Amino acid sequence: MDGNGRWAQANGLSRLEGHAEGARAVREAVRTCRKEGVQFLTLYAFSVANWGRPRTEVRALMNLLLDFAEREKVELRDQDVKLQVIGDADELPLATRQAVQSAISYTSQCQGMTLSLALSYGGRADIVSAARAIALRVQSGQLLPEEVTEQTFQSALSTHGLPPVDLLIRTGGERRVSDFLLYESAYAELYFLPIMWPDFNSKALRDAFAFFSGRERRFGLTSEQVQAAGTVVPLKAGHGFDPHDASNSLLASAESASAE
Repeated sequence: MDGNGRWAQANGLSRLEGHAEGARAVREAVRTCRKEGVQFLTLYAFSVANWGRPRTEVRALMNLLLDFAEREKVELRDQDVKLQVIGDADELPLATRQAVQSAISYTSQCQGMTLSLALSYGGRADIVSAARAIALRVQSGQLLPEEVTEQTFQSALSTHGLPPVDLLIRTGGERRVSDFLLYESAYAELYFLPIMWPDFNSKALRDAFAFFSGRERRFGLTSEQVQAAGTVVPLKAGHGFDPHDASNSLLASAESASAE
């Protein structure tokens, strides 16, 4: 969700006002995803690198997050949206952390959609943390080196309860993922927009969905194999991502279609 500060400067506003307007765009994105039947939405709300921003801006962002958690939790539950956090939430200020935890508890029984906020999150840091956890299990004898699989690794990430990323959207005109869901986005479709995040609305989101619907998801196979298979069998939520499983599903479908 990039471009709050630049949007504010372009409109003669402070960066803090830009972040506040960005929160409105978050609300619209969540509502639209819920209407469109999206099951999992993850928002890069605050990265590990963002701690290096000016203290006044960091403090304002934490207050904005606190306000969001307190204000939105009722609507989230009404919309059957479960809130959770990926990243190191323990790094957040106490009041912000408590407000976020309260919203998580308040929506814990919701099942319509899972909204994950990436807070104090970094893809590389998450990978290192997972590797360290697995190394400790191996060192203690709980796990053999040959038993470490992609599923083992994925289960040690903070995103272990989420499916692999299908569509990754970035606003702000930059064409990079900036340490966001590096492992989980191995086969994601990337969609970059020149508009700033506060200008991101339901139409822009639906345009992104239309872009995604036109993409061919091959998972390492050929177009002919995918076309023979007809459709891609979606991976189940909570399962570790394995491109071999995805391509094997496609290949089996393609072979069955050829046999017929």
